[in-house]
Amino acid sequence: MVIPIRDIQERHSFPAVNIALIAVNLGFFFYELHLGSALDGFLRSAAFVPRQFFEPGGFLGDGRAALLSMFLHGGWAHLGGNMLYLWIFGDNVEDRVGHVGYVFFYLFCGFAATLAHALANPDSPVPAIGASGAIAGVLGAYLVMFPRARVITLIPLGFFLRLTELPAILVLGMWFLLQLLNGSASLAGAGAVGGGVAWWAHIGGFAAGVVIGLVVRGRGPRRGPAAWA
Repeated sequence: MVIPIRDIQERHSFPAVNIALIAVNLGFFFYELHLGSALDGFLRSAAFVPRQFFEPGGFLGDGRAALLSMFLHGGWAHLGGNMLYLWIFGDNVEDRVGHVGYVFFYLFCGFAATLAHALANPDSPVPAIGASGAIAGVLGAYLVMFPRARVITLIPLGFFLRLTELPAILVLGMWFLLQLLNGSASLAGAGAVGGGVAWWAHIGGFAAGVVIGLVVRGRGPRRGPAAWA
C-alpha cells in the first residue's frame, strides 16, 4: 500500500472548481456532524440505495439521492482519504478539461459510479454514500492524460515510512487493480459491497474517467496564460 502525498505535474490555471468541490464536501460533512442524533435519519433519506433505484418510480427519487450522496461521508477517515486524492489529482484534470467542463466531468463520473454500483448489486438495501466514485473518475482521467507524471508517496515499511517518487501509472494502476480484484471477489461472495466499500462504484467511476480522459487527450493539451506551482 502506498500513500500519495503530491504529484509532480505542471498546470496552467488555478484549480478553483477542484477547491470548491473539496469545500462543498467539507461543508456537508460538518453539517452531518451538526445533526447529532438526527444524522442516521438524514443519511437514510439522502443515501443512494440500489434496490430503491430499480423500484417503479425509483429512478427519479433515488437519482436525487445519487447526487446528494456524492457529497456525504461516513467519518473522518472516509472524508480525509477522498479529499487527499481529489486534492492531489483533481487540479491537473481540471486544468485539461476546463473549469466548466470539470464540473460536468466530475458529476458524470459520480453518476456512472453510482450506476455501476447499482448494476453490480441491484437487490442491495444498504445505503451508499461518498465521493469516491466521482474521484475514481478523476484518477482514471489523470492516468490517461498524464501517464508520465510522477507522484511523491509514502510507503509503510513496518514501523517506518519511506518517502519515494513513483510513476503515476504505477500508483493509479495499482489502485485500480486493487479495486478490480476486490470487486470481482465481492461478486463471487455475498454481494458487491464488502467491508463497507462499494468496489464497483470505484471501478465504474474510474472507467468513465478513462474514457473521457482519452477523448480529451485526443484533442491535445489545454494551455492557459501561466503556470501554477
